[in-house]
Amino acid sequence: MIFEYADKYISGVLTILPKNSVNFKDELANYAFSEKQSLKLASIMGLDKRRVAIPGTCSSDLCLAGLLYLIDKKLLDRDEIDALLFVSQTPDYQMPPTSNLLHGKLGLSSNVVCLDINQGCAGFIVGLIQAFQLLDQKKVNQVVLLNVDVLSPKVSPDDRNSAPLIGDAASITIIKKNNGLNAAIIASLKMDGKGAMALNIPAGLARMPYSPETEVMYRDDSGNSRSLNHLVMHGDQVFNFVMNSVPPLVREILEESGETIDSIDKFIFHQPNKFMLEKLADELSIEYAKLPSNTVGLYGNSSGATIPVTLVHNFSKQLLSETMKICFCGFGVGLAWGATILNVGKLDFCEMLEV
Repeated sequence: MIFEYADKYISGVLTILPKNSVNFKDELANYAFSEKQSLKLASIMGLDKRRVAIPGTCSSDLCLAGLLYLIDKKLLDRDEIDALLFVSQTPDYQMPPTSNLLHGKLGLSSNVVCLDINQGCAGFIVGLIQAFQLLDQKKVNQVVLLNVDVLSPKVSPDDRNSAPLIGDAASITIIKKNNGLNAAIIASLKMDGKGAMALNIPAGLARMPYSPETEVMYRDDSGNSRSLNHLVMHGDQVFNFVMNSVPPLVREILEESGETIDSIDKFIFHQPNKFMLEKLADELSIEYAKLPSNTVGLYGNSSGATIPVTLVHNFSKQLLSETMKICFCGFGVGLAWGATILNVGKLDFCEMLEV
C-alpha cells in the first residue's frame, strides 16, 4: 500500500546499545562445523561482533535509559511528547503494553497516546508510517518512536544460522511536523502472511505454551541445535523473499517519489547480513558506499533498530550540520517490507549511547 504525507520530519535520533560485546571467533566451539567452515561463513556474511544485553535486561530498560538521557540533556521535553510508539517483538510482558509501562515511569500526561506495535525487521518503517498518521492530527506535534529488540535470549547459542547474527539494541527517533523539510512524503508497506513462518519462535504463547517438552534441544538437518523456545530462521526462504521483493519495492518508491538512484544520497536498509545487502546493492545498481552494510558486523542484527543504528554509526556528524535525501527500507519477519524517502538533516541530536 502507498501512503502519502506532507511536512513531517525527523528532529533527532538516539541509538542505545548494550556495552557487552560478543566476538564471533569466541563462539566457534558452539557450532557443529569446522573452524574453517565457520570462518568462511563469517567472511561472506560480514560477521564479527555483536552487542548482547546482560541477562535480565528487558526492552523497556534500554528505552528508558535512552529517554532519561535525552530528558536529562534537555534534548527531549517530556511535556511536549504527544505519542509514544513502542515497536518490538520482545515486550516486557504479554500484558500490560510496554509503552504504558514507560509512560508511567516517565510520569507522562494522560493525554499522551501509547501504542505497542508487534513488528521486527520492517518496524522502523511501520513506526514512521504510524507516526506520520498521528501527526496528521491537529493536536499532535511530536511523536517519540521506540524501536527495540532484546532477542538474544531467544536464540540458541548452538544455532549457527542465527546466534552469530542476532544483537540487542534500541533506538529513539523524534518525529515532528511543519518545518517544510519534507513537503511531500511517499511511503510503501507490503505484507505476505503466507511466508510468515520463515522466521518464527514456535513456543511461548497461546499456540504452543512453554512446557518441559518445548525446552528439549534437537538438531536440524544442517547441524544446528535449538529447542522450540528458540528462534527458527529458514535462511533460504528469507533470502529468496528479500531478493524477490525488496528491489521492486525500492524501484516503486523511487518512481512514486519522482526520484532516481542518483538523486538519493544514501540508502539505509535493515541489516540482516553483509552478503544480502551487497546482493541488493548489485541488483539495484547502487554503489556500496551509498548502501552501508557495515553495522551488522559491529553490533549484530537488532531487527527494526538496525536502520537507525546504521544511520547514526555512519552519518551522525554530517546529519548534525547538513541534510541528506535518504531512502529507508526495512524487510523481514512477518513477512513484511516497506520503504520511504525522507530529507533528513540538521538534527537536534544524532548519537549513540552505551548502557
